[in-house]
Amino acid sequence: MERVAIFPGSFDPFTVGHESIVKRAIPLFDKIVIMIGYNSNKRSFFPVAKRELWIKEVFKNEPKISVVSHEGLTVDFCKKVNAGYILRGLRTSADFEFERAIAQVNKMMHPQIESVFLLTMPEHTPINSTIVRDIILHGGDASMFLPEALNRVDFKAEE
Repeated sequence: MERVAIFPGSFDPFTVGHESIVKRAIPLFDKIVIMIGYNSNKRSFFPVAKRELWIKEVFKNEPKISVVSHEGLTVDFCKKVNAGYILRGLRTSADFEFERAIAQVNKMMHPQIESVFLLTMPEHTPINSTIVRDIILHGGDASMFLPEALNRVDFKAEE
């Protein structure tokens, strides 16, 4: 059976920490679907369509990676695409507690789906999308926190 993992997140924006988790997970799975989750009731900084294009650019040469957007429960999306795994990165103990609770609820809802956690690289521990968005919003240089493929992108919130 094909090992398919979903890597869900808002990725607003996609950071070097996200990129690292995906690259390190490639040998573990036959396919990784980066799922951009969105909530129509919540305003994002970057439009979903832009985030999807940017992440596709980062992994354009990696055939195991696909990128999609989805509104709804991650476990329902897993069932839809026959994914048996949910991939998550952990930066801190607070991340662990948050992700553990979600993983346990997901397991109760769909026992066949396993959550797989990878620890972030130490140099990526302080990086998160909120901080990177703030740097971009205030005109700072966020290039060291973004995948190399995105350093040519003009990061503006409007479409």
